[in-house]
Amino acid sequence: MRKAVVLLSGGLDSATVLAMARQQGYACHALSVDYGQRHRVELEAAVRVARALGAVEQRTVRIDLAAFGGSALTDNSIAVPIQGVQKHGIPVTYVPARNTIMLSLALAWAEVLQAEDLFFGANAVDYSGYPDCRPEYMRAFERMANLATKAAVEGGRLTLHTPIIAMSKAKIIEQGVQLGVDYGLTVSCYQADAESRACGVCDSCRLRCAGFAAAGVPDPTRYYTAHA
Repeated sequence: MRKAVVLLSGGLDSATVLAMARQQGYACHALSVDYGQRHRVELEAAVRVARALGAVEQRTVRIDLAAFGGSALTDNSIAVPIQGVQKHGIPVTYVPARNTIMLSLALAWAEVLQAEDLFFGANAVDYSGYPDCRPEYMRAFERMANLATKAAVEGGRLTLHTPIIAMSKAKIIEQGVQLGVDYGLTVSCYQADAESRACGVCDSCRLRCAGFAAAGVPDPTRYYTAHA
């Protein structure tokens, strides 16, 4: 089996991507990143999901982006927006350089594993407008990876797979259900409580809830408040 490194946050999107990579026959090494996020319970979900979906192994790497702040996800003094998905501009839940850092960590592990495939659950349809979720950024990172690594210089070729980047949340859920993903194991909420219950009103919760509704799939999310 070909090895692949799969970035696994513990959320809905990355769980689906892990299932897709496994379905394609990859031996999946799941990488989660504790970057100082306020919703750290997603890391516990990542362990559950990796086990349920048959990852070869799951590792969590810590890097403290909270030292810089600048995001509602890493700075407790910045409130998580609950008014609804922002239509224009980049919301305060954007974490500066997060995806670049996480992809770089995945790339480093891939080199050590001699894996030529990275899987990442970026989505540019039902998402919050983050600049590092766009297809052009993913293509740029793949080009960089094939310039900056020993493996590439020696004739290898790394591929960055973003299989859900053009899918709606409903389509992602439909795909995951077909592949046997238990979405009750996942956590998407930006301010989930210690019991992994969701707020129901942050951007991520709203997109997730709407996705289940559009897909006609019962929402297994547990909430600690009445939700939109």
